[in-house]
Amino acid sequence: MNPPRAHSLRPSLRRRLLLVLLIPVSVLLLLDALLTYGVALTYANRVHDRDLSDDALTLATMLGNDQLDGELTPQARFLLEYDPDGHSYFTVSSTRHGLLTSNGQLPQPAQVPAIGARPVLYDAQLAKRALRAATVHIAMRSDPGDSLVVTVAETLHDRHRQAREILLLASVTQTLLIIGVLSLVWFGVGRGLRVLDPLTARLAARTDELTPIDGPDVPLEIRPLTHTIDALFGRLRSMLALHDRFIADAAHQLRTPLTGLSLHVEHAMADPRPETVADALVHIRRLTQRAARTSTQLLALTRAQAPSLDAGERRLLDLSRFIPEAVAERVHEAIRAGVDLGYEGTERALPVLGDAASVQDLLDNLIDNAVRYAGRGSTVTVRLQARVDGGASLGVEDNGPGVPPELLPRLSERFFRAAGSNEEGSGLGLAIVQRIAERHHAEVIYRLGEVRGLCVEVRFPAPSSTGRPLPVSG
Repeated sequence: MNPPRAHSLRPSLRRRLLLVLLIPVSVLLLLDALLTYGVALTYANRVHDRDLSDDALTLATMLGNDQLDGELTPQARFLLEYDPDGHSYFTVSSTRHGLLTSNGQLPQPAQVPAIGARPVLYDAQLAKRALRAATVHIAMRSDPGDSLVVTVAETLHDRHRQAREILLLASVTQTLLIIGVLSLVWFGVGRGLRVLDPLTARLAARTDELTPIDGPDVPLEIRPLTHTIDALFGRLRSMLALHDRFIADAAHQLRTPLTGLSLHVEHAMADPRPETVADALVHIRRLTQRAARTSTQLLALTRAQAPSLDAGERRLLDLSRFIPEAVAERVHEAIRAGVDLGYEGTERALPVLGDAASVQDLLDNLIDNAVRYAGRGSTVTVRLQARVDGGASLGVEDNGPGVPPELLPRLSERFFRAAGSNEEGSGLGLAIVQRIAERHHAEVIYRLGEVRGLCVEVRFPAPSSTGRPLPVSG
């Protein structure tokens, strides 16, 4: 792709602002043109009405001074027919002699004005042509017993022509003004965007720094964007910290089994007797299983420490259906370990808002921890109960040796294992439970069993109202 063309196709704040302004400005220009034309036509009508009234009154006064005797004098007829102002039609009638002259059948007003009154203006129509007419009624000076009614009318052509001339003059001025305003907007946006230069330079100077970019020099309108970027940087910092921690934990936890594998391999190579090789293979198998379990636990802990669940990942999960099915899948494994795994629950629906895979990991780690440390011949019971506040309580209790009461607060620490435990473990199971519970806004309670052993209880809150129905997972 040609770079200049690609650059021209990129979004431009100036072009977008001009396009956004162009439509309302065009509409305003059209409305202003209509308003200007209306005002100009009103002004033209007012001027022409005044001139039309004056002309009618002047003609009537001049005709009233003549001795008509039923007919117009040649001078009066010339005055009417000579039309320098564009008056197209006239009618002159006498109270005594009737119609004296007319060049069209002009309709008369609904009421003839009184003698000496101001001319009456009205709209008329002749041969489908719109007219504006003025009628005046005056007394004859030469014949006191007679009076004249003079009507003059003109077409509306001159009025509209003058209104269009005014509109044209105003439109040119307003168009130039709008072009000037848009040019100032174009220039002003460019100048205004320069306030982003310090922020751009600050970002360009960064290499791997993820500190917040918001500062006192960031404009108020840009702060939502900088806040979003800062939130993204925060999530990236969390993910990088998780990545670094995972590498450190993996190096710490896998170093011992890998060292043991190397030592047993060297021992078998140094003493190739069958019994020595067999013993080395047994240890190698045990260390390999330990390394595999540790890596699996580390991955599970990393997933549990990831950012909180998004709204799109949450589902209404019915624990009264989900937990018994999950426990049933672990029965055969518990039997092989010599542990009696049981379940006590309720048939009442216990919905919680969360992720089924995460809750499965939480339960698996609770059962693994209980089975591993309680030992053969022990009993492990999974209990599910409803809480008074509408939430659910999930507990796993064993009758194993338990832990000293002073160590209960430390059970959720990574890599912590109670002293005296004969079982090899990574010390990550309860840490994973703690992180998954935090992601579900649940509380983990550690306490000693009723007789002996350990009980771990996870208290899930009641599902909050989201304003829309959520899909239900079993």
